[in-house]
Amino acid sequence: MNRMWDRIRAFLRRKDIVISGRRYGIDALSAMAQGLFASLLMGTIIKTFGEQMHLPLLITVGGYAQGAAGAAMAVAIGHALKAPPLVLFSLAAVGTAANAADIAGAGGPLAVLVVSVIAAECGKAVSKETKIDILVTPFVTLFAGVGLAIWWGPGIGLAASGVGNAIMWATELQPFLMGIIVSVLVGIALTLPISSAAICAALNLTGLAGAAALAGCCAQMVGFAVLSFRENRWGGLWAQGLGTSMLQMANIVKNPRIWLPAILASAVTGPVATCVFRLEMNGAAVASGMGTCGLVGPIGVYTGWITDIAAGERAAIAPADWAGLLLVCFVLPAVLAWAFGMLFRRAGWIKEKDLKLDL
Repeated sequence: MNRMWDRIRAFLRRKDIVISGRRYGIDALSAMAQGLFASLLMGTIIKTFGEQMHLPLLITVGGYAQGAAGAAMAVAIGHALKAPPLVLFSLAAVGTAANAADIAGAGGPLAVLVVSVIAAECGKAVSKETKIDILVTPFVTLFAGVGLAIWWGPGIGLAASGVGNAIMWATELQPFLMGIIVSVLVGIALTLPISSAAICAALNLTGLAGAAALAGCCAQMVGFAVLSFRENRWGGLWAQGLGTSMLQMANIVKNPRIWLPAILASAVTGPVATCVFRLEMNGAAVASGMGTCGLVGPIGVYTGWITDIAAGERAAIAPADWAGLLLVCFVLPAVLAWAFGMLFRRAGWIKEKDLKLDL
């Protein structure tokens, strides 16, 4: 028995099949978010700009990018799992199947993640094990992936939608409490080495709950950018404010208290978004977890406004809408994180160079 397990472990090592939470829950999930960003999200933004500027080319480009979301996510996951070329290329069809409602029922990003991980590992297991690798590897990857997409896709998609709908329903029912909870938790996920964007996409988190998630993400990014300005100056401001607050993760491990100003800021901006401005994220769900990264989150809210206007659900974009977006995404996170940071610095909880980045 021990010899058998030793052989299995040796085989998995040789094939670089690492069954771990980090490989699947962090590496693959983060890669999936990048694939979703490069396809669905960017396609939505480009198409919206094309519609606003009456440029058919941009509308066409955006439409094709949106349609490639499933394939882009699956290939990104395969790349994160270090899949060989034949497996990686075959995953395009697997992702398309897992993301397509007409094939996989509910489907969606979470279905793409689960199915693509299994298909990639199956393909890696047989890769270059036979003399007809060019036939065997794509066949195994496609058969395992598309088969699972048809079999499991509807259940995974419905489960994810159910959780997301429950969160959105609870936020509509209790906007203050859920505004705090969603904002804080998704904001924390953004700074941790996991993908808040992928989580929001998988749960299809939009509406009030999506706005609360956006508020939390912005509080982390803008909050850390302003909080650490003393140590990192303009380079740190742009890197964190338009890049990612994940840059502070190493410093957080050394002194977890530096995280409190951004977390407290998100606990304020979340309910402000849901209760005061009734801000909604009706653009792509992935934008709910992007924060101010490349201004994707605010742009997502804007594209949602445009979609609502086109659908007749909104007459126009009111000045109060713009004010709410600017306050929730930029002004309040900056002011609150700075104020909380000053208190913690005076209390000795945050010391000189605690927030220093190696930029």
